[in-house]
Amino acid sequence: MRWLTNFLFSSIGQKVVMSLTGLFLISFLVAHLSGNLQLLIDDGGQQFNQYAKFMTSNPLIKFISFGLYAGILLHAMQGLYIWINNKAARGGKGYAKKVTRAVGTNATAASNMAWWGILILIFLIIHMGDFWFAMKFGGSLEMLTYEGYDEPVKDLFTKVEATFNNPIFVIFYVLAMLGLAAHLLHGFQSAFQSLGLNHPKYTPLIKGIGTFIAVVIPLLFAIIPIFMYFGIYPLSSFLH
Repeated sequence: MRWLTNFLFSSIGQKVVMSLTGLFLISFLVAHLSGNLQLLIDDGGQQFNQYAKFMTSNPLIKFISFGLYAGILLHAMQGLYIWINNKAARGGKGYAKKVTRAVGTNATAASNMAWWGILILIFLIIHMGDFWFAMKFGGSLEMLTYEGYDEPVKDLFTKVEATFNNPIFVIFYVLAMLGLAAHLLHGFQSAFQSLGLNHPKYTPLIKGIGTFIAVVIPLLFAIIPIFMYFGIYPLSSFLH
């Protein structure tokens, strides 16, 4: 197992781990977004609450969630470790100059990857404390029974709605999504480069997909608290 330890702590190994965990977390973002968009259905939170119940009780999802938590922690720790090492190796000058040459238009995002990552990590801690912890361990959430549904579910929707009625949290949420966009803008393409999957024929496509992901996913996440704050539920028409 020594070879594995040596690999994981090598420069190449750290980048591979960062890339794989990053791509895994992007896939989670897509799944998480599909569930959160149900908050924009004006049904009193029924579909969202049932989704939250499924995500916290299904055995397979619960098993995958442990990998998710480990992925978030490992990605954050590796990112900070690489950032600190890069700064030390360059006498405190940081990573910006090297990345600026490497990615051109993504220079600003790349030079601030660690800071965006720290903002996202702070957001995740607050976010999970507010919602995930409440769903898992919060005994204060009301239990609701829906027609045609076998068992009562926790009313997480009401807690989310109350949180998104706070303009300070809405602003913080949007800022965190801006950070996520900047992080994804550089991180997606960089992950493929670190895995050696860059090629003149495919790199433009990878870059285009990365830009699309970096814009669309954070944008859709950001509109959820904004729309809920103003009482706009555009997905309600899908119920009819």
